[in-house]
Amino acid sequence: MQSSALFTTTCRVASFPSGGAITLRRSKPVSVVANQPRHPSHHHKISHSMPPEKAEVFKSLEFWASKNILPLLKPVTKCWQPNELLPDPAKPVDEFMDEVRALRERTNGLADEYFVVLVGDMITEEALPTYQTGMNSLDGVRDETGASPSPWSTWIRAWSAEENRHGDLLKTYLYLSGRVDMVMIERTLQYLIGSGMAVGWDNNPYLAFVYTSFQERATFVSHGNTARLAKEGGDPLLAGICGTIAADEKRHENAYVKIIEKLLEIDSNETMLAIGNMMRKKIIMPAHLMYDGRDPHLFESFSHVANRLGVYTSNDYADILEFLIKRWKLEKVEGLKGDGRCEQEFVCNLAPRIRKVQERADERAKKMDKQGLKFSWIFNKQVHI
Repeated sequence: MQSSALFTTTCRVASFPSGGAITLRRSKPVSVVANQPRHPSHHHKISHSMPPEKAEVFKSLEFWASKNILPLLKPVTKCWQPNELLPDPAKPVDEFMDEVRALRERTNGLADEYFVVLVGDMITEEALPTYQTGMNSLDGVRDETGASPSPWSTWIRAWSAEENRHGDLLKTYLYLSGRVDMVMIERTLQYLIGSGMAVGWDNNPYLAFVYTSFQERATFVSHGNTARLAKEGGDPLLAGICGTIAADEKRHENAYVKIIEKLLEIDSNETMLAIGNMMRKKIIMPAHLMYDGRDPHLFESFSHVANRLGVYTSNDYADILEFLIKRWKLEKVEGLKGDGRCEQEFVCNLAPRIRKVQERADERAKKMDKQGLKFSWIFNKQVHI
């Protein structure tokens, strides 16, 4: 099959931002016109980069997806629901208020920095309309009618429905905690959904499923770490909430990883080119355009705090890459053409380079004075990085 021109490449050492997952440099300020941030240009925009004949690959996989991907969804009646993990408003008023007071008391051992990360994670989950829209832009797998019975469309809708509970649960918990400024959080969320995201999918499911494989594991890691920190801070129920979300992310990760495994089996060269393409661009987190109307560098500020707390770091980025290389057996993929072999070599050698870059960045950071960052989400309090 013909390869997309997007994937034509030469064997060369590609540069990537310092730190891999988190860069320590300030990005350009976000301009505001009529109270809306403009999109920074993260990638050169390419639309519909998948050759039309490649759509047949995904059409041919519909039966396979029905048997191997859709079973990874849970029936609605067997899914947890947010209300089950929160104070129950159906109880008598006094009992409900006692549960809310107990929730607030448990948060006393959690630092402001923790709430910055928890808010950032919640906002990322709540921007779900953008993610479903993005998936429905993909050639070959989009939901053509809005209620298509195809397995790809069924997965996209049901995956979105499962993900929708994550933001609802965290948002309600944060609201009840009293530790955060919900007005500024709601504004941030409205800005983010209005801004969308630019992560380099190019309407191409090869690229998108590489991205979601990585991203679902990244959210699994992040929520798992917020669970650990909540337990250490004396809030076992919040730890359970974060751990429950992490378990969902792990199940979703498994679905996307399986899709790439299958694509490597039946279309190895195009799939390897897609993996290399996304790794050269760098996996950008889906909420990278977050903005609260005040801080034009809000996502970068949030990322610094997540890095310092150990919730999501550049080493995690490298760990995820190594995990996927091993899971997909990328070093052993055969039948590649010259461009595919080039991307195979690049990807399989990338994680150690990311770690070396991060080590140098960490050494530089040790010599720098601590910086204070203020976050509107926590009533403009300052945290240190």
